[in-house]
Amino acid sequence: MRTYQQNHRYPIVMISSYPPRLCGIGTFTEEAREFLQKSNPQRDVLVISHTDGKGKGVFPLIDMSRRDWWKPVAEKIEELNPYVVHLEHEYGLYEYRDERGIGDGNEGFLTLLEAISDFPIVVEPHTVHGRLRDFEANFIYDLCKSSDVVLFKCHYQKWRLDWTFPGYGWQTPRNIMVVPHGTRSDKRWGVHEIPALRKELGLEEIGLAEHVVGMIGWIQSNKRWDILLNMWEEIHEEIKSKTGQEWDLLAAGAMRDPAHEADYRQWKKEVLRLERKGIAHYHEFIPRGDAYYKMMAVCDFIVLPSTDETQSGTLARIIAVNKPYITTAPLEGLTAQTLESEGGLLFTNKEMLKQKVLRMAYDENLRLELGENLKRYLDQVVSWDVVCKQYNQAYRLARKAKRTGQPVELEREF
Repeated sequence: MRTYQQNHRYPIVMISSYPPRLCGIGTFTEEAREFLQKSNPQRDVLVISHTDGKGKGVFPLIDMSRRDWWKPVAEKIEELNPYVVHLEHEYGLYEYRDERGIGDGNEGFLTLLEAISDFPIVVEPHTVHGRLRDFEANFIYDLCKSSDVVLFKCHYQKWRLDWTFPGYGWQTPRNIMVVPHGTRSDKRWGVHEIPALRKELGLEEIGLAEHVVGMIGWIQSNKRWDILLNMWEEIHEEIKSKTGQEWDLLAAGAMRDPAHEADYRQWKKEVLRLERKGIAHYHEFIPRGDAYYKMMAVCDFIVLPSTDETQSGTLARIIAVNKPYITTAPLEGLTAQTLESEGGLLFTNKEMLKQKVLRMAYDENLRLELGENLKRYLDQVVSWDVVCKQYNQAYRLARKAKRTGQPVELEREF
């Protein structure tokens, strides 16, 4: 029988992908760990990662070429004797595939949870669609049964289960807590600092216009840069005709997944065509660290025309720099956070996107208002300082459940 006293020597152990892997969840975990350590200075925050993870306090043990990849992880957990185990889950991160390429349906992840069940377990899934497929629904059900606390990013993901699970004849789990995607609050620059940022990023020497619309981040097929690229020439002319202002489209980022290479090449070709006309610029950089935030900060507003997001690291960075934005709706976490923050405009078709871009470019007061809304939302709802307090609450609930043998029961959303 384990004891659960508040021994400060016990570490928080996160399980996740981790840099230098170019993975959005790895980057998320790197930031979460940084702020968790600040909010828990009395104990170490350690990471068990895939074999390509590196850094102090990082144990690269997850070898997805092994069916039993979970065994070394469970053994390390036993050795570390953690205060809590906090797992970042995404289906592809823990999918073992055999020599035929057939996956195990994340069976290894659920087996890991069973193997470490003596310890307080908090799992944070990064993809929980509003309309779950049968496999997803079954996995989420099993995940909740095998965890003390499960963290969803958005409220709709939780209340949708009250519709989805009864449809299968299942009871809705009560150990689900909503904790939003954390966002940095230390990456904001004033208007007077933007010229220096432009110079630092090498954007002054390419002749970037004073006013900038940005599409910034990893270049992936689901981000659909082509939607705005195909209408930018017309939009640029309308803005110039009405305001007399020169606006540039800054498309900046890099390809991460070779599966998206065809779209990457086509979209880059289109940006370069617009660049030759003097109305857009392409800037290739790895969207990580300070450079990612700075590239966002030099834009007047951001367009994020994504077609598949349950939550978004790109949006977290937009919020961090308090930049008004335009994104697709209705679309899972993007729509939810836009409604909650009142910091962006939504579009559902190409004509709406065009009109929203024109409206944002014409109206500086609107941009300022949306930016102020994002500042409030960041400070009060999604800053890492706020999120880490919720993490620590989840840890206490998980530990209490282990100590008492009573499962966590939280209120329903509706």
